Amino acid sequence: MKMAFIWLESPIGPLTVRADEKGITAVSFGKTDEEGMPEPRHPLLLRAASELEAYFAKKRTRFDVPVSVSGTPFQMVVWEALKKIPYGETCSYKDIAEAVGNPKAVRAVGQANRKNPVPILIPCHRVIGKDKSLTGYAGSRIDQKAFLLHLEGAMI
Repeated sequence: MKMAFIWLESPIGPLTVRADEKGITAVSFGKTDEEGMPEPRHPLLLRAASELEAYFAKKRTRFDVPVSVSGTPFQMVVWEALKKIPYGETCSYKDIAEAVGNPKAVRAVGQANRKNPVPILIPCHRVIGKDKSLTGYAGSRIDQKAFLLHLEGAMI
């Protein structure tokens, strides 16, 4: 099955969500150009749209739609650690580096965070600087990261 996509409107602007037959493969900020036609009836895309809509309405605190992502072994471990950050809470890049057993890999954690193909679903927005500052956000703007943290009630 080829890749399918839809465009969604959200409080932080348009999102492009892509999927294959296994799960969601990407969430991109903005209405990105895609080859082919959108697939508005793709079951995983419909599920992702429903879950994202509920999240933005403060009716959902976690996502159940399957994701289908690939990366380096280190990226995969970091992304799994990101999934464990509770809704409404934040942690630092150093906290994640320690959680994955490599406390000196703070910059590598930042790079893995930046390469997260499914932001929001894998909550890289919950990772902030050690000094509690908002830092770069996976292909997005800091105000979008701040919006998501505020939506979740995170103390920043």
